[in-house]
Amino acid sequence: MNLSNLVDDHLATAREHTSGRSAITVHGGREHHLRQTLIALAAGRSLGEHESPGEATLQVLRGRVRLHAGDDTWEGGAGDFLLIPPQRHDLEALEDAAVLLTVANRLAD
Repeated sequence: MNLSNLVDDHLATAREHTSGRSAITVHGGREHHLRQTLIALAAGRSLGEHESPGEATLQVLRGRVRLHAGDDTWEGGAGDFLLIPPQRHDLEALEDAAVLLTVANRLAD
């Protein structure tokens, strides 16, 4: 799998959709401890405020994004890495952007 190609494809899809976004799980799911999702956002679009998925990280693959969590704000560009805060937050694309969200799931015993 080539992430650059996936980014290109999903940014093109995001630009065409009225939501301005596109996503694909590249690894994981309910049967895995780890889930990685590529999220593409067209410039000016966002993932509205939502709960933290638990232990998670965000790596910016392309473009620039802004993450808001309460009174805190973080901006990052390609190559930047962030721990997702444990509180409600949102993510905004300052320009066409793609991120890799990694979430550690807890499996039922």
